This record gives sequence, structure tokens and C-alpha cells, in this order.
Amino acid sequence: MRTWKDVRQEVYTAEEIRESNLRVAIIGELIKARNEQGISQRELEQLSGVKQPIISRMEAGETSPQLDTILRVLAPLGKTLYVGDLEKV
Repeated sequence: MRTWKDVRQEVYTAEEIRESNLRVAIIGELIKARNEQGISQRELEQLSGVKQPIISRMEAGETSPQLDTILRVLAPLGKTLYVGDLEKV
């Protein structure tokens, strides 16, 4: 029986899988930070200037946000992006 991991490797290139994993990690950290701080999406809209529907779509994985949008949302949460080796991700 084939697993999702097997199918994923057949359908997507290694680069596409890495990019997907990075997107999931970044958005996961955003959601985690927002929840830990008890900040609603509406409150994050006020703090970041990014509209709540955009935040919602980002968190649901329905959009691929631009870097400046991610940075605007992360900053009020006390977070930033770190550039490092892919092997450590």
C-alpha cells in the first residue's frame, strides 16, 4: 500500500516539497505565536495593517503570501524570519 509520502514524492519535485514544508513551517509559527499571545485575527489586522480575510487565507493555506505581507504579520507578534541552511529545516 502506498502512503501519502510515496505519492507526494511521485507527484512533486524535491524542490516543491521543500518549498511546501517551509510555507507550512512559517504559517504554523505565525498561528502558534498568535494563539499563544491570545491575539485574534481581527486584532492582528489592527496591529499589522494586513486585512483579516488575508490573514485567514494565509493561515488556512489558501494563498501564498508575499514576503512583505508575512513580515508585516510577524512583526507585531515579536517574530521575524531567519535565513539558514535548508538541512536544518
